[in-house]
Amino acid sequence: MLAFTALLAIFASMAGVLIQLSGGNPALPQAPAPPPGGGNPGHRTRLASGAARFGRSLRRPLGIPGDWHLILNQTFDGPSLDSSIWRPGWFGNGVTGPVNRDERACYNPANLHFSAHGLAFLVTHRRSRCSNRTEPYTGALISTNPYDGRRSGGFQFRYGVVQAEVYLPGTHGLLADWPVVMALGHNWPRDGEDDILEGLGGVACHTFHNRSGQAIGCDRWLSPGWNVVAVDWQPHAVTYYYDGIRVGTVTRGVTHSPEYLVVLNTVSRRFPKAIISDSMRVSYVRVWTRG
Repeated sequence: MLAFTALLAIFASMAGVLIQLSGGNPALPQAPAPPPGGGNPGHRTRLASGAARFGRSLRRPLGIPGDWHLILNQTFDGPSLDSSIWRPGWFGNGVTGPVNRDERACYNPANLHFSAHGLAFLVTHRRSRCSNRTEPYTGALISTNPYDGRRSGGFQFRYGVVQAEVYLPGTHGLLADWPVVMALGHNWPRDGEDDILEGLGGVACHTFHNRSGQAIGCDRWLSPGWNVVAVDWQPHAVTYYYDGIRVGTVTRGVTHSPEYLVVLNTVSRRFPKAIISDSMRVSYVRVWTRG
């Protein structure tokens, strides 16, 4: 998740990208079902062709060439989280968080809801208290960190592809602020932070953090709705894919320590008038390694 200086760098380099203003927290919508095969119907012309066109293939990740071996296949069809892999909250039980000091929300497991369309991460305009302060919103987070206090379980990996099918909230073609899908090392920033997808000020951004700083890129074409987001982390490069199309590559400062997965939905303190994120949904998260 980006620091404010990094956010400034993004928007300084993206003249013409509009930040949609909102007068308040919108009502929680019912997300439509994913289109057959997944993906955002508005982006279908961008997707790779073939049987895996919309990201539902278990044999290989969408749009990423190579021979792959599936090591994690988590489909969020309920009725509860797979506790051998996932745990709600950020290093604790009950109301926890935040991950980043620029957030205006704590995380509450009660804001996670299963439906026919996947796991919903709700942001509600309800006060909550965490880290010795009260925040105006309440969001939701799940993590596979095997060292967050759990007795056993979790998941981490070293190199490979992470792919998730997510419903990104927003309006008028602009994403809400702040849904996140990321992989995180245990010692930040030395072990790396890989933000696969963040909704920042109306656009989708990806960022790779290490001890030297961060490499940032944004894709103004990714719109609200169902999308397939992915990263291919290899020893000498980190490459990002949105709906099967390569959108960025990092080749300097690639880290090599194991990372775990985090999915969250929160509210940014730095963009209080941006679109408030309401309901992010996740259909699946998968990880492949070269095989």
